[in-house]
Amino acid sequence: MSTTPATPGTTALAPEIAARLKRTEDGLIPAIAQQYDTGEVLMLGWMDDEALHRTLTTGRCTYWSRSRSEYWVKGDTSGHVQAVKSVALDCDGDTLLVKVDQTGAACHTGERTCFDADVLPLS
Repeated sequence: MSTTPATPGTTALAPEIAARLKRTEDGLIPAIAQQYDTGEVLMLGWMDDEALHRTLTTGRCTYWSRSRSEYWVKGDTSGHVQAVKSVALDCDGDTLLVKVDQTGAACHTGERTCFDADVLPLS
């Protein structure tokens, strides 16, 4: 496994896609995972060019773990697989929307989504 995200141009990601990405200083782009048929927002992960390439070519979500400094394929250890249905780049080129068919929990806490346990009050 890599200890740092791949730099642009060092992966097999199509150049026309790579050129459109606006990455953070550390070469990452946020990727929102959404259940394809219900619209439920499941989680946010980070991808670099290599993770996006793997996601597009394998049909399984691959992310860059900032805490572990390695690639991880959602579901490889938990069985909670994200089967990719589509990937879209937003109008600014700085966020990905990955529509998936989620098996089991998306959140590392065991919850279906990372966004349902701590809803903040509106004032």
